[in-house]
Amino acid sequence: MPQHPLHLVTGAAGVGKSTFGKELATKLAAVLLDSDTVTEPVVRAGLVAAGLEPTDRDSPEYKRLFRDAVYECLFQTAADNLDHVSVVIVGPFTRELGDVTWPDQIRDRFGIQPTIWYLTCDDEVRRQRIQGRGNPRDQAKLVDWKQHVGEAPPAKPAFPVQHVATDS
Repeated sequence: MPQHPLHLVTGAAGVGKSTFGKELATKLAAVLLDSDTVTEPVVRAGLVAAGLEPTDRDSPEYKRLFRDAVYECLFQTAADNLDHVSVVIVGPFTRELGDVTWPDQIRDRFGIQPTIWYLTCDDEVRRQRIQGRGNPRDQAKLVDWKQHVGEAPPAKPAFPVQHVATDS
């Protein structure tokens, strides 16, 4: 059974998951597994091969083809490392946040209780951050921000989490 902690950093786009995850991994001397960097080249290539827009991360087709595989990649890589070092996984985990059994599923899979960090901030702060980072994957969100916020409100955790407001 792993002896090192597992941390999951969750929340909507632009709340600061990657920044917080890097800081947490540094503080813990942990492996950082950010969904945006660990799987990005493979996802982009797969989207192109499927004839889809390589920057898509929000469509039903992206979610059908890649979402579960991206998370499974992160979890398998975490499993390879937890015997040796703490692990910080960064990803939205939107669907999982609504499942009251998710922390137990993670505990059962890894043999340790995860610490789940849920980051939030004001929607206008999120929009400014997303705009500032200039990532082509975010363009669909920015084209109609009000629609994005209205159609994809941040998930509310169905279980206790470590809540972090990142407005400042």
